[in-house]
Amino acid sequence: MSRAISNHVNRPFISIVMPIRNEAYYIKDTLASLLSQDYPPDRYEIIVADGESDDGTQAIIEEIAQSHAQIRLMNNPGRKSGAGRNIGFRNGKGDYFLVVDGHCYIPDDQLFRTIVDCFAKSGADCLGRPQPLDPPGLTSFQKSIALARASRLGHGGESLIFGEYEGFASPVSNGAAYARHVFDKIGYVDENFDAAEDVEFNYRVEQAGLTCYTSPRLTVRYYPRENLRGLFRQMARYGKGRRKFIRKHREALTLNQLIPAAFVAGLICLICSLALYLFSGVYILLLTAVPYGLYLTFVMAESVRITLGNGLRHGMPIPAILFVIHFALGYGFLKETFYTKTVR
Repeated sequence: MSRAISNHVNRPFISIVMPIRNEAYYIKDTLASLLSQDYPPDRYEIIVADGESDDGTQAIIEEIAQSHAQIRLMNNPGRKSGAGRNIGFRNGKGDYFLVVDGHCYIPDDQLFRTIVDCFAKSGADCLGRPQPLDPPGLTSFQKSIALARASRLGHGGESLIFGEYEGFASPVSNGAAYARHVFDKIGYVDENFDAAEDVEFNYRVEQAGLTCYTSPRLTVRYYPRENLRGLFRQMARYGKGRRKFIRKHREALTLNQLIPAAFVAGLICLICSLALYLFSGVYILLLTAVPYGLYLTFVMAESVRITLGNGLRHGMPIPAILFVIHFALGYGFLKETFYTKTVR
């Protein structure tokens, strides 16, 4: 009995950091999946940093917290996810810190144990995880978004969030759990970021020479947006975040980061060339139209591939979804570029 108690007491303490705003629809189920983990209740805490929700989220959390002392609801006046992460990182008691959003699905009750196991066996400073968009209960359109985002045209080829790789890897695309000493080494999240704050933080983790181990056993499944409008807003935020990331870390610039912006700029040129065609002939029009003809070919080919594997119902929205992903990323990138320059 004394040995069992000793093992229990010596288990690492885990701080789950949950930056949220207006998650009334999902937060109850997300908290339930965390509270049902097969891990001693007194060896973890859930710090919910709420960005001043106005949809009843706080009331839901407070009700659950009445019977679960692990939950700590903290106000995030900065509202942004980066500020919420820092509230959890600065106030958490954990040996390890895990970031979880308010709208996700945890497949089993072994996540906390797996985190401890991966840290112990790998000796890594950080853990990465896949974050596929395929939890149960999706609408048909959400399923289409998930398929598009997981496709070759729907996310960066270097990203590990849809992969099954296990081993040491860059934390930039999917780092999500950290040993406490990481904050002593590199500091905290840059709160100037409204999106891509995790990318920027994980980039500093890598640049500091800290190691990251990624495993599909740590998979957390996220809910995709429910319509094109929500997807556009999400992707535009990501585009703005990418621009801020490159502004801060110019050495990290890659061609892939510029492609969406070039895509949008090219569309503007194409529209202008349609007007110029009346005065300058067909050559300018062809110069701008041909690349987009090739783009359309690739999009349709990918749509056919997805349709053959998943059915016409899920395949039909794919062209529109892919276009929104690409256009919104470029729009957000360009907006951040020119708006910030004008404001400054």
